Amino acid sequence: MNPDDRMNKTNPSSGWISHWRNRHDAFGWLAIMLHWLSAVLVVGLLALGIWMVTLTYYDSWYTPAPQLHKSVGMLFAGLLLMRLIWRLSNPSPAIHGKRWEIGIAQISHWLVYALLTGIVITGYLMTTAEGQAISVFGWFEIPALPAAFNQQADLMGDWHRWASYTLIGLLVLHIGAAIKHQWLDADGTLSRMLGRKVSSP
Repeated sequence: MNPDDRMNKTNPSSGWISHWRNRHDAFGWLAIMLHWLSAVLVVGLLALGIWMVTLTYYDSWYTPAPQLHKSVGMLFAGLLLMRLIWRLSNPSPAIHGKRWEIGIAQISHWLVYALLTGIVITGYLMTTAEGQAISVFGWFEIPALPAAFNQQADLMGDWHRWASYTLIGLLVLHIGAAIKHQWLDADGTLSRMLGRKVSSP
Protein backbone atom coordinates (compact mmCIF):
# COMPACT_ATOMS: atom_id res chain seq x y z
CA MET A 1 0.00 0.00 0.00
CA ASN A 2 1.19 3.52 -0.83
CA PRO A 3 2.30 5.49 2.30
CA ASP A 4 -0.19 8.23 1.40
CA ASP A 5 -2.97 5.63 1.22
CA ARG A 6 -2.06 4.29 4.69
CA MET A 7 -2.08 7.80 6.14
CA ASN A 8 -5.45 8.63 4.56
CA LYS A 9 -6.95 5.33 5.66
CA THR A 10 -6.01 5.87 9.29
CA ASN A 11 -6.88 9.57 9.42
CA PRO A 12 -8.80 10.58 6.29
CA SER A 13 -10.07 13.96 7.40
CA SER A 14 -7.07 15.70 8.94
CA GLY A 15 -4.05 17.60 7.67
CA TRP A 16 -3.09 18.81 4.22
CA ILE A 17 -2.66 16.86 1.02
CA SER A 18 0.87 15.42 0.90
CA HIS A 19 0.73 13.36 -2.32
CA TRP A 20 1.56 14.99 -5.65
CA ARG A 21 -0.52 12.74 -7.91
CA ASN A 22 -4.31 12.58 -7.95
CA ARG A 23 -6.06 9.64 -6.38
CA HIS A 24 -9.64 8.45 -6.64
CA ASP A 25 -10.38 9.99 -3.24
CA ALA A 26 -8.33 13.20 -3.38
CA PHE A 27 -6.55 15.67 -5.63
CA GLY A 28 -2.77 15.78 -5.55
CA TRP A 29 -0.96 19.00 -4.75
CA LEU A 30 0.27 19.40 -8.35
CA ALA A 31 -3.32 19.39 -9.70
CA ILE A 32 -4.34 21.84 -6.97
CA MET A 33 -1.45 24.16 -7.81
CA LEU A 34 -2.18 24.01 -11.55
CA HIS A 35 -5.88 24.68 -10.88
CA TRP A 36 -5.31 27.85 -8.84
CA LEU A 37 -2.53 29.17 -11.07
CA SER A 38 -4.83 28.69 -14.06
CA ALA A 39 -7.69 30.40 -12.20
CA VAL A 40 -5.57 33.47 -11.45
CA LEU A 41 -4.32 33.72 -15.04
CA VAL A 42 -7.77 33.20 -16.58
CA VAL A 43 -9.42 35.84 -14.39
CA GLY A 44 -6.54 38.23 -15.05
CA LEU A 45 -6.64 37.66 -18.82
CA LEU A 46 -10.41 38.09 -18.97
CA ALA A 47 -10.26 41.30 -16.93
CA LEU A 48 -7.36 42.63 -19.00
CA GLY A 49 -9.13 41.74 -22.25
CA ILE A 50 -12.35 43.52 -21.23
CA TRP A 51 -10.41 46.58 -20.05
CA MET A 52 -8.03 46.94 -22.96
CA VAL A 53 -10.76 47.12 -25.62
CA THR A 54 -12.00 50.29 -23.90
CA LEU A 55 -8.66 52.05 -24.36
CA THR A 56 -8.24 54.79 -26.95
CA TYR A 57 -5.20 55.51 -29.09
CA TYR A 58 -4.01 58.19 -26.65
CA ASP A 59 -4.09 55.96 -23.55
CA SER A 60 -0.65 55.08 -22.24
CA TRP A 61 -1.65 51.39 -22.09
CA TYR A 62 -3.04 51.28 -25.66
CA THR A 63 -0.02 49.30 -26.93
CA PRO A 64 1.41 47.69 -23.75
CA ALA A 65 -1.94 46.16 -22.66
CA PRO A 66 -2.42 43.99 -25.79
CA GLN A 67 1.25 43.00 -25.68
CA LEU A 68 0.86 41.92 -22.05
CA HIS A 69 -2.36 40.07 -22.90
CA LYS A 70 -0.68 38.17 -25.74
CA SER A 71 2.43 37.31 -23.73
CA VAL A 72 0.49 36.02 -20.72
CA GLY A 73 -1.94 34.27 -23.07
CA MET A 74 0.85 32.28 -24.70
CA LEU A 75 2.27 31.29 -21.32
CA PHE A 76 -1.22 30.22 -20.29
CA ALA A 77 -1.46 28.11 -23.46
CA GLY A 78 1.53 26.08 -22.24
CA LEU A 79 -0.03 25.77 -18.78
CA LEU A 80 -3.33 24.65 -20.31
CA LEU A 81 -1.57 21.94 -22.30
CA MET A 82 0.15 20.77 -19.11
CA ARG A 83 -3.19 20.70 -17.27
CA LEU A 84 -4.88 18.69 -20.01
CA ILE A 85 -2.07 16.12 -20.08
CA TRP A 86 -2.15 15.86 -16.29
CA ARG A 87 -5.95 15.62 -16.27
CA LEU A 88 -5.96 12.76 -18.78
CA SER A 89 -3.11 10.86 -17.12
CA ASN A 90 -4.45 10.96 -13.55
CA PRO A 91 -7.54 9.52 -11.88
CA SER A 92 -10.27 11.99 -11.05
CA PRO A 93 -11.50 12.12 -7.45
CA ALA A 94 -15.17 11.23 -7.05
CA ILE A 95 -17.56 14.14 -7.58
CA HIS A 96 -20.00 14.73 -4.75
CA GLY A 97 -23.68 15.41 -5.31
CA LYS A 98 -26.79 13.98 -6.91
CA ARG A 99 -26.57 12.13 -10.20
CA TRP A 100 -27.75 15.13 -12.22
CA GLU A 101 -25.27 17.39 -10.41
CA ILE A 102 -22.42 15.00 -11.19
CA GLY A 103 -23.46 14.90 -14.86
CA ILE A 104 -23.62 18.68 -15.13
CA ALA A 105 -20.26 19.02 -13.33
CA GLN A 106 -18.55 16.62 -15.74
CA ILE A 107 -20.01 18.35 -18.80
CA SER A 108 -19.18 21.83 -17.51
CA HIS A 109 -15.60 20.86 -16.65
CA TRP A 110 -14.90 19.63 -20.17
CA LEU A 111 -16.77 22.59 -21.65
CA VAL A 112 -14.47 24.92 -19.71
CA TYR A 113 -11.45 23.08 -21.14
CA ALA A 114 -12.95 23.32 -24.65
CA LEU A 115 -13.63 27.04 -24.28
CA LEU A 116 -10.16 27.72 -22.92
CA THR A 117 -8.61 25.80 -25.82
CA GLY A 118 -10.80 27.67 -28.30
CA ILE A 119 -9.94 31.03 -26.76
CA VAL A 120 -6.22 30.28 -26.99
CA ILE A 121 -6.45 29.11 -30.61
CA THR A 122 -8.65 31.98 -31.79
CA GLY A 123 -6.44 34.49 -29.96
CA TYR A 124 -3.38 33.10 -31.72
CA LEU A 125 -5.04 33.04 -35.15
CA MET A 126 -6.40 36.56 -34.68
CA THR A 127 -3.04 37.99 -33.59
CA THR A 128 -0.95 36.28 -36.27
CA ALA A 129 -3.38 36.73 -39.18
CA GLU A 130 -1.08 39.31 -40.80
CA GLY A 131 1.95 37.03 -40.50
CA GLN A 132 3.43 38.68 -37.40
CA ALA A 133 4.95 36.42 -34.74
CA ILE A 134 3.96 36.80 -31.08
CA SER A 135 6.76 38.02 -28.82
CA VAL A 136 6.43 36.59 -25.30
CA PHE A 137 7.89 39.28 -23.02
CA GLY A 138 10.82 39.51 -25.45
CA TRP A 139 12.04 36.11 -24.23
CA PHE A 140 11.07 34.16 -27.35
CA GLU A 141 8.65 34.32 -30.26
CA ILE A 142 5.73 32.14 -31.31
CA PRO A 143 5.89 32.03 -35.13
CA ALA A 144 2.86 32.87 -37.24
CA LEU A 145 1.15 30.41 -39.55
CA PRO A 146 -0.02 31.51 -43.00
CA ALA A 147 -3.57 32.90 -42.91
CA ALA A 148 -6.05 30.10 -43.55
CA PHE A 149 -8.98 32.20 -44.83
CA ASN A 150 -10.08 35.72 -45.66
CA GLN A 151 -10.83 38.16 -42.83
CA GLN A 152 -9.20 35.76 -40.40
CA ALA A 153 -8.43 38.44 -37.82
CA ASP A 154 -12.02 39.74 -37.72
CA LEU A 155 -13.65 36.30 -37.62
CA MET A 156 -11.28 34.93 -35.00
CA GLY A 157 -11.71 38.12 -32.99
CA ASP A 158 -15.49 37.60 -32.89
CA TRP A 159 -15.13 33.96 -31.84
CA HIS A 160 -12.49 34.91 -29.26
CA ARG A 161 -14.78 37.52 -27.72
CA TRP A 162 -17.92 35.37 -27.56
CA ALA A 163 -16.04 32.34 -26.26
CA SER A 164 -14.65 34.59 -23.51
CA TYR A 165 -18.13 35.84 -22.58
CA THR A 166 -19.42 32.26 -22.49
CA LEU A 167 -16.49 31.26 -20.30
CA ILE A 168 -17.29 34.07 -17.85
CA GLY A 169 -20.84 32.71 -17.50
CA LEU A 170 -19.56 29.17 -16.89
CA LEU A 171 -17.05 30.39 -14.32
CA VAL A 172 -19.81 32.18 -12.41
CA LEU A 173 -21.79 28.91 -12.34
CA HIS A 174 -18.64 26.99 -11.35
CA ILE A 175 -17.96 29.32 -8.42
CA GLY A 176 -21.61 29.23 -7.38
CA ALA A 177 -21.61 25.42 -7.43
CA ALA A 178 -18.41 25.29 -5.36
CA ILE A 179 -19.94 27.61 -2.76
CA LYS A 180 -23.16 25.55 -2.67
CA HIS A 181 -21.27 22.28 -2.15
CA GLN A 182 -18.98 23.75 0.49
CA TRP A 183 -21.46 25.62 2.67
CA LEU A 184 -24.94 24.27 1.86
CA ASP A 185 -24.14 20.61 1.18
CA ALA A 186 -21.09 20.65 3.52
CA ASP A 187 -19.36 17.95 1.47
CA GLY A 188 -15.90 19.56 1.48
CA THR A 189 -15.69 20.07 -2.29
CA LEU A 190 -13.94 23.45 -2.01
CA SER A 191 -11.78 22.25 0.86
CA ARG A 192 -10.37 19.51 -1.38
CA MET A 193 -9.28 22.14 -3.91
CA LEU A 194 -7.68 24.12 -1.10
CA GLY A 195 -5.52 21.12 -0.22
CA ARG A 196 -7.43 19.79 2.76
CA LYS A 197 -7.98 16.04 3.15
CA VAL A 198 -11.67 15.36 3.71
CA SER A 199 -13.50 12.09 4.19
CA SER A 200 -16.22 11.02 1.79
CA PRO A 201 -19.78 12.09 2.77
